Amino acid sequence: MIITVTPNPALDLTYHVDAFEAGASLRVDTARVRAGGKGVNVARVARQAGERSIAIAAVGGPTGREFADELKTSGLDHVLVPASGATRRSVAVVDAASGETTIMNERGAPVTADDRAALASAVRASLPGARCLVVSGSLPPGMPTAFCAELVREAHDAGIPVVVDAVEDALVEAARAGADVVKPNRAELRATTGLADPIAGARVLLKHGARLALVSLGAEGMLAVTRDAALHARMPQPLDGNPTGAGDAAVAAVAVSIVTGDDDLRSRLVRATAWSASAVLRPVAGELADNFRDLEHNVGVMDA
Repeated sequence: MIITVTPNPALDLTYHVDAFEAGASLRVDTARVRAGGKGVNVARVARQAGERSIAIAAVGGPTGREFADELKTSGLDHVLVPASGATRRSVAVVDAASGETTIMNERGAPVTADDRAALASAVRASLPGARCLVVSGSLPPGMPTAFCAELVREAHDAGIPVVVDAVEDALVEAARAGADVVKPNRAELRATTGLADPIAGARVLLKHGARLALVSLGAEGMLAVTRDAALHARMPQPLDGNPTGAGDAAVAAVAVSIVTGDDDLRSRLVRATAWSASAVLRPVAGELADNFRDLEHNVGVMDA
């Protein structure tokens, strides 16, 4: 069983337009609305791949109620903790003409010490029976950067490996706590380490204590870096679509590999790269195209 934690969930709205023009008035179809945030997307993908997953998040306000209703309708197993502030929204505009997606993420409502304690308690209660914990996404205002690291230590005390997708101080502290996998993208890694070279940046996180750094490179594929190896994987050509859930699909791929006992570095990287590419083909985050397993045969891997 995979447990995912989303510290800063969002109600995702996705618009598809024929051609986006800044400053223009655009007529669009009704937005696709679903409960989102990185950890929720990871749980959805893991479930599609056949693994039981439980999404944990704290939600509040009118958007929180809409979030809860959609999650219930989806059938995804979840634990929602009441939060004092309203759940944020995220808006993605997918431009068919350019193939680009513009995303506007609200920062989220500030959390209180009670909010933080309630979320941590829900995670703690869900750990028995879990085989992997995923902590994924931004931290809301007021959430200490040590939150991810605290969950890493809690899970490790229970013998459960942890995957962390965070940024800056939260990512560094999670690495120092010994996160089994850290998964930034290139921009997040640069913001965290100050280094433009993603392999060098990944090695900083390894030096802090992480065991594996998986780095998304967008159309250029993905890196897997350990203390002993650095591999680069990519598809034969980039796939056009909506990239908003690609990184979450990669995290789900690694979590599924952990649960199924596949600890081969090359195999994990191939799966993460293929699932990430597959997610681009879907209109909303948290889904894989039907051929996601077949795409694994198309991934090329080389030493980085």
